[in-house]
Amino acid sequence: MTFDHDIIMAYVDGELDLVTSRRIERAAEQDQALAAMIAQQRALKTRLKAHFDPALDEPLPERLTRPLEVAAIPVSDARRRFGWPTFAAMAASLVLGLVIGPRLLAPDTALETAPGAGPVGVRGEMLVAQGGLADALDRQLASAQPASTDIRIGLTFRDRQGAVCRSFDSAAIAGIACRQDDRWALRQAVAGSAQSTYRLAGASDLLAAVDAMRAGDVADAATERAWQAGGWVAPRPGRPGRR
Repeated sequence: MTFDHDIIMAYVDGELDLVTSRRIERAAEQDQALAAMIAQQRALKTRLKAHFDPALDEPLPERLTRPLEVAAIPVSDARRRFGWPTFAAMAASLVLGLVIGPRLLAPDTALETAPGAGPVGVRGEMLVAQGGLADALDRQLASAQPASTDIRIGLTFRDRQGAVCRSFDSAAIAGIACRQDDRWALRQAVAGSAQSTYRLAGASDLLAAVDAMRAGDVADAATERAWQAGGWVAPRPGRPGRR
């Protein structure tokens, strides 16, 4: 009996029924490749937990036990030219209470140079990284980060559509961004380390999101450097890399 990647992931996560789990264990006793795959997935899970567990270990903030209060985000005159239904649909993808900076920018605004710009802006129908966050996603390697940095890169991986994605953490925002149209489009976003009120649930969400989004293993140091050299484009399996 063969077991696909998703089944092995579910086994490592303890999500399978007892009968299926026992079948996998018996098969792994006879199949070295299967046993190696299970060991690899367990090692990856340990790495994921090491990245996100510091936030999960924080005590539950008192405010989480109170009714949630939704704070209005100031809307600049430029943003009012942007269709509200479209913006609302994108904003719904952010975790409630997320603080992403002084403002979201309207499309076609010079994102990186706009006065008071936060780490996230709007481009077309995408929420995209800008400024220091975009720079960190472009330049920092998870395997060789500065000892002192405001933004830390966690894991780099390829999603099921083939895009390179990277998890990140900062005081204002944490999340997952994927390379799209030569920018980093936000796929997941939660409050950062300074926003402890919502940090606990957010870290757990990101841990689950990375595991659900990735196709294959996270990038090791050599793979990460190769993807960076290729403009953060990962070659499809079986295809030559980008020249």
